[in-house]
Amino acid sequence: MPGKRATRFRYQVTDGRHAVVAEARSSASLLRKTVRVEAQDLGHIRFSWKVPSLIAGADMAQRDKDDSPVRIVLAFDGDRSRFSTKDSMLAELTRAITGEEMPYATLMYVWSNNSAVGDVIHNPRTDRIRKMVLEAGPQSLGRWREYERDIRADYERAFGEPPGALIGVAIMTDSDNTRSMARAWYGAVRVQASSASPARRTARQTGQSSP
Repeated sequence: MPGKRATRFRYQVTDGRHAVVAEARSSASLLRKTVRVEAQDLGHIRFSWKVPSLIAGADMAQRDKDDSPVRIVLAFDGDRSRFSTKDSMLAELTRAITGEEMPYATLMYVWSNNSAVGDVIHNPRTDRIRKMVLEAGPQSLGRWREYERDIRADYERAFGEPPGALIGVAIMTDSDNTRSMARAWYGAVRVQASSASPARRTARQTGQSSP
């Protein structure tokens, strides 16, 4: 991310699992994979993470405290002509600085210090980023947590409209706003096509497997 110190990501076997360990030192960056899953093909996403400790003072509803030890980031395509004036200006700035288009919408799964599980937090900088709280507080620290989420259902709950195509998946650990340290482990992240998608139907009809 422009102007930010990079979080360190590296492969590690921990607890007998293949994982990526992220270490943030007053830093913010993400490890991203570009994808293209059309809206009608969206199914579930499966992932896991382990967090040893929370980030003291972090609050994702406040601009100067918006840090999280773990984030699964989903970027979506859509009609950018619907951006507000503020978001259009941010999109132009993003394009000028990074050379890339700002996603139409970004949904993040996060671990919050104080919000309740199930809360949807609007990013303080732009309404086009919304964060869904999957864990809150210290109760599950130090343990692997496993998740399977319905991408379409979560997007519609967060944004109040049907999703466009999924165009990116990332993991992100950041501590730049609180100027602190954070560490977390991520297991494999797998996006599964909808069982009703054309690819799945064709695979079933031919007896072949579908990714």
